[in-house]
Amino acid sequence: MNIQKMLKQAQEMQSRLQQEMEQVEVEATAGGGMVSARMNGKKQLLALTLKPGAVDPGDLEMLQDLVVAAVNEAARKVDEELASKLGSLGGLPGVPGLF
Repeated sequence: MNIQKMLKQAQEMQSRLQQEMEQVEVEATAGGGMVSARMNGKKQLLALTLKPGAVDPGDLEMLQDLVVAAVNEAARKVDEELASKLGSLGGLPGVPGLF
């Protein structure tokens, strides 16, 4: 197999993966659902939802921690989705371990 053909296949796979990841949306929660974060496959935060009970003016530090936890969990889910999609694409023929 020539290198040009392999590079073209890799570029096609990368393009397909980027298109698929643009369609991905994940949601994660923290604090038993008190805070939820929705993120797309580009790790852009799309929405952050706080239930009324999550807001305690006397304990803003807890709310901040819950927001960070929900956003980090959403980012982790995007990473899992990416890894899953990479695995489903398979590698390039004749190149073990690539992708």
